[in-house]
Amino acid sequence: MRRRPIVVWTVGTLAFLTGLTLARYQPWNLWNDAYQETLAERAREHLAVGFLPVTCHLTCPVTAYASRTSKEFRYDSQRFTDFPTVVESLKSGRIEATFMIVPLAMRLREQGVPVKIVYLGHRDGSTVMVRPDLDIKDLRDLRGRRFAIPSKYSNQHLVIRKLMKDQGVDPKEIAFIEMAPPDMPGALSARAIDAYFVGEPFAARAELNGDGRILYHAKDIWPGFISCALVVHERLIERRPNVVADLVRGIAESGEWAETHRLEAAKVAAPYFRQDEAVVRHVLTRPPDRVSYRMLTPTDEDLQRIHDMAIDAGILSKPIAMSDLVDRRFIPRDIAARTLDVAAVEAPGKN
Repeated sequence: MRRRPIVVWTVGTLAFLTGLTLARYQPWNLWNDAYQETLAERAREHLAVGFLPVTCHLTCPVTAYASRTSKEFRYDSQRFTDFPTVVESLKSGRIEATFMIVPLAMRLREQGVPVKIVYLGHRDGSTVMVRPDLDIKDLRDLRGRRFAIPSKYSNQHLVIRKLMKDQGVDPKEIAFIEMAPPDMPGALSARAIDAYFVGEPFAARAELNGDGRILYHAKDIWPGFISCALVVHERLIERRPNVVADLVRGIAESGEWAETHRLEAAKVAAPYFRQDEAVVRHVLTRPPDRVSYRMLTPTDEDLQRIHDMAIDAGILSKPIAMSDLVDRRFIPRDIAARTLDVAAVEAPGKN
């Protein structure tokens, strides 16, 4: 049966128009571009790096943000809210690199978990907060009170114990409570605790809300205070040393950039922290030396001091050689601030 002329004409017209559209827009080029982008993405080295939303770990999200434009490496910052989950993820192999409180890294090494400290995360950056309605001038006034710490394996715990000893306070006279850092400001506001010692910005949040009062900055108790370090599994060092080297350099350069771009650093980190940018900005500027991201090479002297305090506190049951704990091979000799474009900063989604 012969087709009607109008049907033939319509089909022909549609075919002609389709041809013109294909010739103009060349969708095969779009497919080819997408394919090339997929190949390039697969060629990049990927690594998830654990962090908590504290400014001690700020160089992690900064490095993750900067790696978006790298053609060789991509770092996906994996957000945690507590250290027990970090430890579980590290032991199970879900992550092979993370920021972690130093005494906990020592404890893992003592237990036979093959981890190495390859760099520090910060200097200073922690604060002791107390309820504003209490007349507390020093730790002696906290006798019989409830004091929250991030973990019994935290440097915050060790430093407070040292300060208590200096002030003649028995550790048994204060009730220590382990609590996830994000929960501390709310607990203080609800009077479930009377004080806490934590990495920022969870002190600044209570300070700005009027729910807490600063008793001590870490920098005033222990100048150059260290809480956290970049810890990697030895398996990562053995199998992908190039990734470890690039990650350490990225953290170092991000720290140098943050030192001289504090407002921009707050803008980059706030979405990763899921914190108000004004709170992070307050930490990085009020005062400017509240936290530092320079001098991050871990020295034996730094770590031995922490180690000895951990032994004294019963956190470690036997000595650990610094050579077993630290690997400095990946630390760059020259550190320059990286270049970052923060104009298009937006929430990082699942990271």
